[in-house]
Amino acid sequence: MPRKAAPRPSKRSDVPQTIIESALKLAAERGWARVGLGDIAEAAGVSLAEMRDHFSSKHAIVAAYAARIDREVLAARDPEMEGRPATERLFDVLMKRFDLLNADKKGVDSILRSWPSNPEAILCGSVTLRRSMRWMLEAAGLSSAGLRGRVRVKALSALYLSMLQVWLHDDSEDMARTMAVLDRRLQRLDRMTRSLCRLAPGRGWSEPEPAEAEAG
Repeated sequence: MPRKAAPRPSKRSDVPQTIIESALKLAAERGWARVGLGDIAEAAGVSLAEMRDHFSSKHAIVAAYAARIDREVLAARDPEMEGRPATERLFDVLMKRFDLLNADKKGVDSILRSWPSNPEAILCGSVTLRRSMRWMLEAAGLSSAGLRGRVRVKALSALYLSMLQVWLHDDSEDMARTMAVLDRRLQRLDRMTRSLCRLAPGRGWSEPEPAEAEAG
């Protein structure tokens, strides 16, 4: 029996969000590799032509979802975190991100599972990941500019990828395991990059250069 299409969004501004939500739901139900653009359009209640106006590919939908999570994390910045150590600020930002992702956990898991067999997805996903991590650094009050910024982005991207697997297997309601592992890995990364970058004693990878601190 044909699947009934979702009601057409009442406002054009709702269309991208409806498409993203429909894609994530189908990913959770079928597996992302088995979901086609036509399936997503049907589930969202839009024509293929209208969907193409918003998204050129499944990768574009994933990128838009990541951008939405970025915006929500940035909007939820806690002013009380200012002045706290950088590792604590990053911990706060990343846990906000995981908390937001929880609502779509099965869909995100399905998308990630499909990547190893899809080189194009890996390439597009790595670009999306680096873009998101730049914003997460800025949300934590850390510059993503310059050489140090590039080091920060690469380091945080690697950490976040490793944490996704921890988060996906964390079934606790309060994400206790995710929090514990993230805290340990942030501290370890700070120590490792402090040595790698040969920074001044007491100054970790996540702290500003003296010139940056004076300028701020």
